[in-house]
Amino acid sequence: MATTTTADVKLSALPPATGRAGMRGVLASEFTKLRSVRSTYWTIGALIIVGVGLAAAIGAGAASDLQHNPGDKAAFDATQTSLGGFFYLGQLIIAVLGAMAITSEYSTGMIRTSLTAMPRRGTVYASKLLVFTGVALVISLVTSFLAFFVGQAVLSGSGVSASLFHSTTVPMAAQVTPQGATLSGTFTVTTGAVLTAVVGIALFVTVAAVIAFGLGAIIRHTAGAIASAIGLLFVLPIIIQLLPNTWRWDVMRFFPDAAGRVLSSTVGPPNPHMWSAWPQFAVAAIWALVLVGIGAYLFRKRDA
Repeated sequence: MATTTTADVKLSALPPATGRAGMRGVLASEFTKLRSVRSTYWTIGALIIVGVGLAAAIGAGAASDLQHNPGDKAAFDATQTSLGGFFYLGQLIIAVLGAMAITSEYSTGMIRTSLTAMPRRGTVYASKLLVFTGVALVISLVTSFLAFFVGQAVLSGSGVSASLFHSTTVPMAAQVTPQGATLSGTFTVTTGAVLTAVVGIALFVTVAAVIAFGLGAIIRHTAGAIASAIGLLFVLPIIIQLLPNTWRWDVMRFFPDAAGRVLSSTVGPPNPHMWSAWPQFAVAAIWALVLVGIGAYLFRKRDA
């Protein structure tokens, strides 16, 4: 029987691995994940529509009321009127996106694939956080400025609109002192106060999104993370309002929600029970840092 021999066939080999996967590649990967999901666009669209739409609707209602009740112009806060809808509902909408940015991969099991491709968990977590925070900040700033300008355009005919470029004088509502004296006067709303409100509310909504991200990293379940974020940002502040006046303010100023209330106010004396705008915002930022830090620790220690 003849024996056939063949020359040794040398199998082609993959090129040797070079370099090391770094932050840049992971950032690009996380941005691709975020923008390739339809829920991202739906949530961003809802945020812009709600923020701008409520600014127009609330502004139109306020303008109509002021025409029939001109006395209400005293101490009317036009900036807060335009940003109120974005502040109250915007934080809830973007909290959904914040939770899904980290929990969606757990629900589909893709987190194991991500960690196989990039075993350095700290890099993966930081990249997710940086990409999402950057997107949330840009969208929040755009929505906040749009809501302000649309709201002020609707209010312009009533004579109470605010401006980013000019100071505005607002009459102060008459107040009766305990001695029986009547105080009246005017407030000057400076351009700095208005700009602080517009930018500050955008920053607060971004922090609310980061809080939801941190809760998502801790809970690892989309519904649970969204429910927890809504409870912390929206439900608990309502419950705190029911507490006795002697100590409810002391509790409220330690919750994230208080930052939005202080930042959006541009007319009248500051609330004596709250800190000023940026210290109060720091409270919300601390909440976000603590939750994100706990999430980072658990992300590194727990199995995928």
